[in-house]
Amino acid sequence: MTTPSRLTSDDLKELGVTAVGRRRKLLDAIAHLNDASGLAAKDRLGRTERSVERSASRPAPVHSGAERRHLTVMFCDLVGSTALASALDPEEYRAILYAYHSACTATIARFDGFVAKYMGDGVLAYFGYPQAHEDDGVRAVRAGLALVEEVNHLAVPAGVEFLRARVGIATGLVVVGDLIGMGAAQEESVVGETPNLAARLQTLAPPGGVVIAPAPWRLLGSEFKLTDLGLQDLKGFAAPIAAWQVLGPSVVESRFDAHSTGATPLIGRAEELGRLVRRWEQARAGDGQVVLLSGEAGIGKSRLAREFRGRVQTDPHTAQQYQCSPFFSNSPLYPFIEQIEREAAFREEDTPQERLVKLETLLAQATDDVPALVPFLATMLSIPAGERYALSLRDPQQQRELTIKALISSILGLARRTPLFLLFEDVHWADPTTREVLDKLIDRIVGERVLLLVIVRPEVALAWQGRPHVSEIVLSRLTPRESTELAEEVA
Repeated sequence: MTTPSRLTSDDLKELGVTAVGRRRKLLDAIAHLNDASGLAAKDRLGRTERSVERSASRPAPVHSGAERRHLTVMFCDLVGSTALASALDPEEYRAILYAYHSACTATIARFDGFVAKYMGDGVLAYFGYPQAHEDDGVRAVRAGLALVEEVNHLAVPAGVEFLRARVGIATGLVVVGDLIGMGAAQEESVVGETPNLAARLQTLAPPGGVVIAPAPWRLLGSEFKLTDLGLQDLKGFAAPIAAWQVLGPSVVESRFDAHSTGATPLIGRAEELGRLVRRWEQARAGDGQVVLLSGEAGIGKSRLAREFRGRVQTDPHTAQQYQCSPFFSNSPLYPFIEQIEREAAFREEDTPQERLVKLETLLAQATDDVPALVPFLATMLSIPAGERYALSLRDPQQQRELTIKALISSILGLARRTPLFLLFEDVHWADPTTREVLDKLIDRIVGERVLLLVIVRPEVALAWQGRPHVSEIVLSRLTPRESTELAEEVA
């Protein structure tokens, strides 16, 4: 049989390739493949020879993909795994480990973490590699809290009460990306003390607990409730390490408030602040206004909003703040749910009846017809409404529309009693249903005593731009002189 490397134009003609142009293309392609194969063979031979020489003379260089990163590392461990392995049939224990690993993988991925390694019942994960975010420390802590909760609800064989996990989290400078191991065991390693610290901190956590090091503690601000565990002597570390246990998320109005350590004087935004004040005067007079405040991340949008709130705080009015979140961009109406729970002062230990009473009290500030709104908002908040507020059966689409209507009615009810300032933070992360509520609310505030300030990043296009009562303020970067002044204030 004629091999591909020896095919001629006549051979191709006999095979049915009659067009001259096609025969030429095929012969050129075959020649190219032969050249590439020869070069590849020489390259493989050369690499083999170099590898032998290198192994005899010096260590191999590290993988070229390695890089220095400021990384947050999570180490998760299954509590009591040794006792479980002894008490269960190997097939049952294997099923438990599989469910545990699957829960860890899914939860870490939900917060954009990277599972680097499974070590029996231990799981090592990175936040900030390969994809970095502005809030990797926060993502790691939220993932840790969600993970221990998820593991606690995994199905277990008869005779096993429930599973518990514990988590340690540390942040620091590492070298990440070296490929080690072979085949299925190959992994991208991380070098530095950070993963060791995360593993040691995990041993301090109680079952179902999350413990963090000083570096992530500094990154969290007041976004979480923490318990100070004091200085801890950890194996392998010369000096004691401070540690904190994370109890859960804190109740804060906005990301800015959670991470603010005391605002400096506002610099370089006098014109934008003046425009906001003028829109507020229009809104107070009954000419409802919407302002889209846009700018890149960290440029000072929330800082300007805080300054504006301080300027108008002496005016009789009501203020409501809604915070959208990247962690809940697929949770319908999350900003409204979070705002109502915060304003109504819900507590974890509240019974459903106590929450229902708090909801009624809150809505009474906006309307005299509380029974018309409670059934829909209670359902949205997952509060059993009882027989007094029993809803007649409706299809899901109708229920959704009536819930949106109830939300808008409660907001406009406040505006009819006193001028209303509404602040929507980070609308670029809003879920689709929240966007729909804003679409309808913006149409309804014409002629109402409402100023709606929407904070958004410039890459997001909103359908409301261009309407007569909607204006836009785009924050540009500070001038060199203003930047110098700001630096001097911070210093």
